[in-house]
Amino acid sequence: MTDNNSAIKELQPGTILSYVKDLPNICSLSGLACTIVAIYCSVTGLYAAAMIGMVWAVAFDWADGLIARKMKGRTGDDSTFGGQLDVLIDIVSYGVAPAVLLLSYGNFELIYLPGAFLMVAASALRLSYFSTFGLAGGKSYTGLALDNNNLILVAIFLLESFFSQSIVTVILYISCITLAALNVSQIKTPKLSGNPVNVFILGAYTLLITAIYSWKLL
Repeated sequence: MTDNNSAIKELQPGTILSYVKDLPNICSLSGLACTIVAIYCSVTGLYAAAMIGMVWAVAFDWADGLIARKMKGRTGDDSTFGGQLDVLIDIVSYGVAPAVLLLSYGNFELIYLPGAFLMVAASALRLSYFSTFGLAGGKSYTGLALDNNNLILVAIFLLESFFSQSIVTVILYISCITLAALNVSQIKTPKLSGNPVNVFILGAYTLLITAIYSWKLL
């Protein structure tokens, strides 16, 4: 009887909100908040602020993984829940946010709808594949990792200072389609977030992008 009670107790998950207090999940949700700000700013035409939100979404995404690997005492349920939360947020951060950026900068013209769809669809397919098969050889992603979408797009958007909106829109469209194709390709890309040097580079890049686009907001 005791064994049965123990088994039943082990099967009982915590409440949904009980997982929010987990520090890696707080980081994940902070990244989602940055993404929501980025989407809002894209829709309202505050593109510089949108770029800041998009790059910080990546920073928080990397942070949740780093913290999760260093934390002690996390249960299997914590890890599983955090992994699922991370995947769902990644679709929004690296698929939906760039798609909304493309649509908004293109004045929501119908021609940009296929590109927006491809960004979101590629993100969903890429993450579904990763959730099913994991890292190739335990160390490499199959397809371009989705966080690169934001890191590349915020750099490309700097061209807005040098070219007209019509030209930048075309460049943005081509970039989004290219990134979507790379996301679902069979190329192997290394997992970068676990390397301290790469973490330092991302931190410096995040601060640089933040400074540049903050200056544009002045």
